Amino acid sequence: MRFSPQMQGRAAAVVTVLIWTAFIVIARASADPARGAPLSPFDIALLRVLGASAVLLPWGVWLVKRDGGGWLGVSPLPMRPTVVAGFFGGLLYALLAYAGFVWAPAAHAAVLMPGSLPLWTALLAVPLLGERLGAARIAGLACIVLGDVLVGGSSLLHAFDGGAVWKGDLLFMTAAACWATYSVLARRFALDAVRATIAITFFAFITWVPAYALLVATGALHSRLATAPLSFVAFQALFQGVGSVVISGITFTQMIRHFGPVRSTMITALVPGLSALGAVVFLNEPLTPWLLGGLAAVTAGILIGVRAVASGTPKSRADHDRMALGNGVKPSKPSAVEAR
Repeated sequence: MRFSPQMQGRAAAVVTVLIWTAFIVIARASADPARGAPLSPFDIALLRVLGASAVLLPWGVWLVKRDGGGWLGVSPLPMRPTVVAGFFGGLLYALLAYAGFVWAPAAHAAVLMPGSLPLWTALLAVPLLGERLGAARIAGLACIVLGDVLVGGSSLLHAFDGGAVWKGDLLFMTAAACWATYSVLARRFALDAVRATIAITFFAFITWVPAYALLVATGALHSRLATAPLSFVAFQALFQGVGSVVISGITFTQMIRHFGPVRSTMITALVPGLSALGAVVFLNEPLTPWLLGGLAAVTAGILIGVRAVASGTPKSRADHDRMALGNGVKPSKPSAVEAR
């Protein structure tokens, strides 16, 4: 049975939003010490890399053999883009994001990671891609800043009372900045979606796997993999690696091809709200007035930025792609997979 392109696009959108939303809820449930998390964030990062590598690295070897070039016979990209993009998108993002879930609730991550991604992307696109921000887009970014301040500012106020949530909020913001850096670099290097994802996964594999082994061997890091239930370990490898990296990468690319970058970003603007709702339903997290205000401001900022791009009249497809990227949107023919 063959599905129509319209049905494929809708299915891809649903799968992408569900995986991105589930990533935040599941990562918090898996790393929260208060819930007796059987794995550390560094263990989960390792399983993410191993799970994705099991699928993507053989794919990379095949691409290198077929097309030639590449780096070390596995990455289909040359050394420089593999290292630079992989450092931000493959290694730092995962380590910072999972560490943030130890300190801060999932609802905070919903606002400060996918919600602030357009802000960091726009700020980086100005110096690196020569972007120019119009008044409407600046207004949208200001809404995002307001939302971040409402969420992060309340955590900082509680820091004086001994609260540690601000640490997670800071890690979430830094993780979003790392992913935005990867996105902008991918556009600057004009990277292909599949090849970019394989490359950053390969870099994470050759750096984090030996680093993790060395840290555990020297006693600097305590691994919980041996004591965690095997079913839980397998689930993390499948969801965090295969689901969040491979499947959502493919479905996001398909969604972009069907809906285009602007409409796709309007669809993914659902992620912060759905993630916060999921945190309430599945993790019993409270929705404070500060959090609700931050969530509303961030979502409004994303939509304002998208409308600013949609209402513009770029001279060419390349101009449109550059404008879209400033709002955290992938080009109409995506150059990198927005993996989670």
